[in-house]
Order: sequence, then C-alpha cells, then structure tokens
Amino acid sequence: MTVNRELFDEVMVPNYAPSAVIPVRGEGSHVWDQADNEYIDFAGGIAVNCLGHCHPALVNALKVQSEKLWHVANVMANEPAIRLAKKLVDATFADKVYFANSGAEANEAALKLARRFALDNYGEHKSQIIAFNQGFHGRTFFTVTVGGQAAYSDGFGPKPGNIDHCNYNDLAAFEALISDNTCAVMLEPLQGEGGIISPTVEFIQGVRALCDKHNALLIFDEVQTGVGRTGHLYAYQGLAVTPDILTTAKALGGGFPIGAMLTTTDIAKHLKVGTHGSTYGGNPLACAVAEAAFDTVNTPEVLNGVKEKEALFRQLFTQINDKYHVFKEMRGEGLLLGAVVAEQYQGKARDFMLASIDNGLMALVAGANVVRFAPSLVIPEADIREGMARFEKAVAQVVNAQ
Repeated sequence: MTVNRELFDEVMVPNYAPSAVIPVRGEGSHVWDQADNEYIDFAGGIAVNCLGHCHPALVNALKVQSEKLWHVANVMANEPAIRLAKKLVDATFADKVYFANSGAEANEAALKLARRFALDNYGEHKSQIIAFNQGFHGRTFFTVTVGGQAAYSDGFGPKPGNIDHCNYNDLAAFEALISDNTCAVMLEPLQGEGGIISPTVEFIQGVRALCDKHNALLIFDEVQTGVGRTGHLYAYQGLAVTPDILTTAKALGGGFPIGAMLTTTDIAKHLKVGTHGSTYGGNPLACAVAEAAFDTVNTPEVLNGVKEKEALFRQLFTQINDKYHVFKEMRGEGLLLGAVVAEQYQGKARDFMLASIDNGLMALVAGANVVRFAPSLVIPEADIREGMARFEKAVAQVVNAQ
C-alpha cells in the first residue's frame, strides 16, 4: 500500500488540512519524513512532546508496562494509575485525581463537577459558567461552547446554556458578569490558542477574589501550560493564585494520550459513584508512560532549564527581528512562546509557519497573527540555535515574497 497525502484525502474525514509532509520517525527534537528530509521540531505536537520524540524513559516505561497489563475496566484499580495520582497530589494543591484520555475530557469532567458541586450545595439557580473570549477548552460540545471562539461551536444546533464570556484581562467586565448565580469560572492561566496571552497580576488575583466572594469555583485549564511548559510544574504555581480545580493533559503523557482533573477532597466528593466515568481513563499503559514523563520533568534541572531556554529563544528572536522587522513582540512564558506579526503582515502567521516547513522547521500558529513555538522542554541549545537559523530563512522567504 502506498501511503501518501492523496490517500489521506481519500480515506479521512476532511476536518483537517494537514501538510504534505508525513513524518515517519523522530528522535529528540528531530523528525524525518517519508523522503528522509530532516526537521527540527518547535511544534511539539502542539505542546505535547515535552521530552521530544522517543525519549528513553518513555520508551522504556511503555515497553515494560506493555508486557504486564494493557487495560482493565474501572471496576478495578491498577498500580500505574494509583502511583501517578499520588505523585500529582503530592506535587500540587490537589487531594484527588480523575483520569481521562484528553484535555477536552478532563475539562468536561471539571465542568460537570462544578455544576454538580453548585447544585448540591446551593441549588439549581447557581449554574452560570463564565469563560473568556478566545479561550480554548476542547472540542466536546460542552467544552467548545465554554471556549470563547464561536467559530468552533456554531453550526451544531442548540448549545449548552448559561455560559457567558468576557475579555481576558478585563477585570471590570468580569466583575460585572459574575454573581451569586455563578457556579464556576474557567480560564487558561496563559491563553494558548487565543494568541499566547499572559494574565496580568491584577486580573488573575482579582478573578480569584471575586470567585471567593461569590462562592464560585475557579477552574484552571492547564492542558497546554501544565507539566513544566512555563518553567513551573503547573503555571498556577508562578501566579500566587490557587485554583479549585485544575485540568492537565498534552505534556502529561509526553505523547501518549492521557488527561487528568485535579481537585480537593471537599469538591471531589460530589462526583459520587456512577456520576461520571471513562472506559480508558486511568489506562495502565497511559499512566505508566505519564509517570515516567512526570518524573523526568518534575526536577529542578528540567524546570530551571525551561527558563534558560526561553532566554535563548528570546535573544535569537530579537536578533532576527532587528534585521527583518516583521514582528511586534514575542509573548508567552517558558517554552510556550508566540511571535506576534507586525501590522503589514496581519493575518499571515500561517505564511511563516509554511515557510518554516520549507526550511526544515516545524512551528505552529496561535490564531492568524501569532507564530507559536512549543518545543521539547529538554531541547538542546544547539537545536534551538539551528532551529532559529532555519526560522530566519523562513522569515526571509516570506519577506522576499512580498
């Protein structure tokens, strides 16, 4: 069988429009395609491959667990899930963990739990959920409605109700929206898909205070920012604000699908037996790999190294932009970074991403005006330098095409 981009179009539902490049193997921060062309990976599978490709710790964990136990239903517990949950609890504010398969499923569980918590404690009137424009929380109908991008949720019929949005970092608008009828507020502690937007201290602390005032649960969606991405194990740990519920996925499995919801005992008790579940949630294979990823990332060497690598990215980006003047700034924190295009390149972030592929670099976009980098947390300095040299060639390609 000849496997190529044309076969993709023939057999796959057309909801994706992937590149013509089909990767076939990876090692560290390098990827090779079917023609054996080599790329440096600054995309990380959208902030998933926190340890790059085929990291020995993850490969070994998968091999060992694959010869022990692949799956049991949640009518039984399993050792890898219990070990991973214990490590997540010990490293965070949380007391309890619920495992799922993805960030969307973790967010779905968080939202259902928040509604059930409010119903049990306050009554049916307390059901409003507040989220933020340009947020992204997944593709289930509930999470895509909570995410503040109507283009993703329109066209599927009536949406889940009592969900309201306001602008990120607009504390006054948020204060006008929240009330004693609000059961939960969901936000990203650094907006990813929405353009790599960091919260102001006033905003994030103000949201926490208003949630406390109105007895609303604060949910942090750390699907993209979690597991070391910002240089903290979880981004909340660098914000002096603690959520009531936290969701994590993407980097948690280092490339193996897994998600988790973390919360306190008092809140968790409202998901009684039978109220929620997942066939594959807490799968032994997934949890064994995630445990290895978590153990590798949750060290001073890796977390401090993220900040050091961020500084190098910013230095090299500034050198490129001083020459070509095509970006306004680099936003973000740690190794979740966004290069914001200048006025004359509005709407053309994708052009830079495609030119990067032409020059042997895998990058991302975050909306129409931001080129996003989310590489391995352990990417070597030499690969950062080489990748940014290729990015400079991509920038020159776009500039010369104008």
